[in-house]
Amino acid sequence: MGRPPLERTRVTRILLPILLGLSMMRAALPAADSAATGAPPARSRLLVVLGAPGEETYQTLFKEWGDRWLAAAQKAELSAVPIGFDPATATNSIQQLREALNSEPKEGWGDLWIVLIGHGTFNGKEAKFNLTGYDVTAQELAEWLKPFRRRLAVINCTSASGPFLKALSGEGRSILTATKNGAEQNFARYGDFISAAIADPEADLDKDGQTSLLEAHLTAAKRTADFYQLEQRMATEHPLLDDNGDGLGTPADWFRGVRAVKKAKDGAEPDGLRANQLCLVPNLTERALPPALRQQRDQIELKIARLRETKATLSEDDYYSSLEPLLLDLARLYASSTKP
Repeated sequence: MGRPPLERTRVTRILLPILLGLSMMRAALPAADSAATGAPPARSRLLVVLGAPGEETYQTLFKEWGDRWLAAAQKAELSAVPIGFDPATATNSIQQLREALNSEPKEGWGDLWIVLIGHGTFNGKEAKFNLTGYDVTAQELAEWLKPFRRRLAVINCTSASGPFLKALSGEGRSILTATKNGAEQNFARYGDFISAAIADPEADLDKDGQTSLLEAHLTAAKRTADFYQLEQRMATEHPLLDDNGDGLGTPADWFRGVRAVKKAKDGAEPDGLRANQLCLVPNLTERALPPALRQQRDQIELKIARLRETKATLSEDDYYSSLEPLLLDLARLYASSTKP
């Protein structure tokens, strides 16, 4: 018989106008740079760390990958800190990384992106990111990041990077690794592909005019898998993403588009929701939205996404009754952002 009359009324007379209004409010936001609109600048920052190359060939590759990240930051008018790019000063890279993290605000609306490019090692107990001079372990980096309450994105593009995922996982963090564990110790190509995807319009899977961290990751993981298949080699890297704080990670092939369609056996919340809200190069509408409102909007959208995940367990009436106030909150937020 279809949806009961009352439920049909709710959808057509209440929710659909709200959804239409949200779309119109997004479009009504100034299509101009934040500098032109006077919107408060986000205090986001990008740290790009190049590790010890080992060989000259790798030095050239790693710098090329790092330069892509810096170019994306420049395009987004985002402050970037390069570490290890100059061989003459790279001998104390670990100290430079620690000082850069110490100088960063531990709270705030701005996101902190940390990209690790190079080689990694794992001795069965301890995973390391190889730097010129002293290496940094997963546990050391975890300690340095402990004080942070800002949103963090850590992209470890190295071999044997899998253990970093569990060590760094936490609330408000998106952790990406090139490998699923420490045993995958061959040279990792994931760093090449994600550095190319982070500002690539072709990686914009949902076609909203910007490439999110999730979209760049899924694109890079697919291109990594394609490389091994085309070369007829056994894949020695399997990228993972963790952004729900459980430290488990989700393989890229669990996703269809930007949604995880496979479920963990224990019913754990799927990864990808938060990483899809992080964009190194946001579109003009996003830039015009003040950082505080952007993160409030993201929190509401996370609640909507979580509700969607439980839809199969709810009656239609309960589902739409729960969805309605969230959409109203979202509408109010966009309305407040368009006031003169």
